Amino acid sequence: MSLRRVVVVLLGLLLAVPFGVSHAKRMNFATIGTGGVTGVYYPTGGAISRMVNKKSDKYHLRLTVESTAGSVYNINAVISGQLEFGIAQSDRQYQAWCGLKEWKGRPQKKLRSIFSIHPEAVTLVASVKSGIKSVPDLKGKRVNLGNPGSGHLANARDVLKAFGIDEKRDIKAEYAKAVEAPQLLQDERIDAFFYTVGHPNGNIKEATSGRVKVRIVPIEGPPVEKLLQKYPYYAKAIIPVKFYPMAANKKDVPTIGVKATFVTSADVPEEWVYAIVKEVFDNFEEFKKLHPAYSTLTKKDMLKGLSAPLHPGAIKYYKETGLIKYVDPRLLDPNKGMPCP
Repeated sequence: MSLRRVVVVLLGLLLAVPFGVSHAKRMNFATIGTGGVTGVYYPTGGAISRMVNKKSDKYHLRLTVESTAGSVYNINAVISGQLEFGIAQSDRQYQAWCGLKEWKGRPQKKLRSIFSIHPEAVTLVASVKSGIKSVPDLKGKRVNLGNPGSGHLANARDVLKAFGIDEKRDIKAEYAKAVEAPQLLQDERIDAFFYTVGHPNGNIKEATSGRVKVRIVPIEGPPVEKLLQKYPYYAKAIIPVKFYPMAANKKDVPTIGVKATFVTSADVPEEWVYAIVKEVFDNFEEFKKLHPAYSTLTKKDMLKGLSAPLHPGAIKYYKETGLIKYVDPRLLDPNKGMPCP
């Protein structure tokens, strides 16, 4: 063997061995975009990252959490590659996937869903004195729908429309901010108000703890079933009465809501997504202890309210565990997802 060939072979071995070792042990880093540090999104991202980081040697992946402006920012950052993962409301996921609202005319086809998290329930609170026990009972009443531009105003309008209630003709609509509504109810200046929020919530506690006796009104029935079919980002939700002991309700209250959802991009590696899904679902009871809002969560619930196609890493885990039966088949096709208007 010539001296030149010996040198080439030795050099190749020297380069190949360290590269092979470092490649096998290389740690990957990814970031989860959440929301404000005082909200639910931030600790949720922290819990997910801790679960995965406990086994970082196994997955060769370490997660970090970033406090962000929330849903719209997270989706845009995931699509652009600034973030690998993000938490976003289910209606925002739908709008991004379909090219609506902030993404009008620009459907985000690289967006991928992983799972849903806690529900943010459409909450209807009414004074007992008003006699409002169901959505149709709102007719002729003074109802706060929410301030212009707010998410709960849009949700309230969806509910009213589903039940055939005209906002201008059938009720006396008010448009105050959610933080003002409990006092308006206690001052008897309104009969009821809508608020889309995760539970327990301080505003609802305030509303149910005053001089005026109030109840949380169920939002259910055939009109709701049609609403769920029309808008895939809505899902059924339950408001536990244990959170509001001074309310007139004796049983948990059925309603609907949007969901906080965990999203990523089609560009993110399958093994990273698989690791996250496996750790969250394999340690489900631990995850549920994170926040009271998660107390009613089920694994089946976490596969509802999604619009963008599921990431292959998530599909792999759901197939392995049999959870795939709870997934809408349209979410399995990367070119399909939920239908857009």
